[in-house]
Amino acid sequence: MPCQSLDTDREWTRRALALLEAEGRRSADTHLINLPVAGLPGVDLYFKDESAHPTGSLKHRLARSLFIYGICNGKITPGVTLIEASSGSTAVSEAYYARLLGLRFVAVLPSSTSRRKIEAIELQGGHCHLVEDGRTIHGEAERLARDCGGHYLDQFTHAERATDWRSNNIADAIYRQMVDEQHPVPNWIVASAGTGGTSATIGRHIRYRGYSTQLLVPDVEYSAFYEGWRDGNPRARCETPTRIEGIGRPQVEKSFVPEVVDAMIKVPDAASLAAMRVLSRRLGRRVGGSTGTNFYGMCWAASQMRNKNEPGSIVTLICDSGERYADTYYCDDWLADRQIHTAPIEAMIEDFLEGARFAPSAIRQDRRLAAFMF
Repeated sequence: MPCQSLDTDREWTRRALALLEAEGRRSADTHLINLPVAGLPGVDLYFKDESAHPTGSLKHRLARSLFIYGICNGKITPGVTLIEASSGSTAVSEAYYARLLGLRFVAVLPSSTSRRKIEAIELQGGHCHLVEDGRTIHGEAERLARDCGGHYLDQFTHAERATDWRSNNIADAIYRQMVDEQHPVPNWIVASAGTGGTSATIGRHIRYRGYSTQLLVPDVEYSAFYEGWRDGNPRARCETPTRIEGIGRPQVEKSFVPEVVDAMIKVPDAASLAAMRVLSRRLGRRVGGSTGTNFYGMCWAASQMRNKNEPGSIVTLICDSGERYADTYYCDDWLADRQIHTAPIEAMIEDFLEGARFAPSAIRQDRRLAAFMF
């Protein structure tokens, strides 16, 4: 490469990284919300509100890390077209960063992606390429990148390696924000898996710092992560597409690190959406379906603590706003068309939060987890 061209690329890299660093400083860390619950004396519940990011979701952190990773590896260069396979939220954040750097961005999405997410991507200047079969988004993104000579960001491979799990990450932020609370070291952190990158970062950080916290990953009804973790099978598959946008995958993604996960539970879609609705009422604002999955997992962890008279704290994530799902998860007709009945589970969760026993419709024993609910 001629020296002049090399100097130009290096100058672009320097300016691009400076823009990303400045954006990171402008975006103050997200709030940690305490939710008092009468039926859980001695157990404190906290929600890290990732919906407060400029692009409205937990994926804002991931997108920034992927851009820095791609630039520093020489993959994101002046004028390159960026491609991503996504269920929506990551693509919204990546479109934001692509626009910041003046780069073209194309999101490959399942056609079932909520209209509001598609509109959010387009609002950030991104382009949407929809596919009927959500299981094909990987291959289609690779093809598009190859055909146009672009760069496939590939969140499902790079999420766990693009983020520094030692410091300046979501886990580090949680522990810093908890330092003055009654129980500063959480008994549990609950984080569902989409790429697996967030759970990998949290689990690694817990071990790096020597905390006693356990990491719980609740997995959705149609997803391969739980079976892959339970059976030690990285080739586990689920042929039915997930209905909880942002989490659950047909295969165990490369960014999922099962060795740092202490416990997993399988959560029916009806339970995820019931928990979403209960939490939305209690917070006074709507949260998304993946947050409902997290909250259901939090209730399970809280039930374990209450049964043992074990005081302490639990932290989970508000992944995004429920306003993105006004036409789906919050629409009774949408639920009825899919035969998803949340009312009985909502009642069970409400009763639990008032002091009743946590009583899922079925409980079975599992060799790696004392109680597994489905």
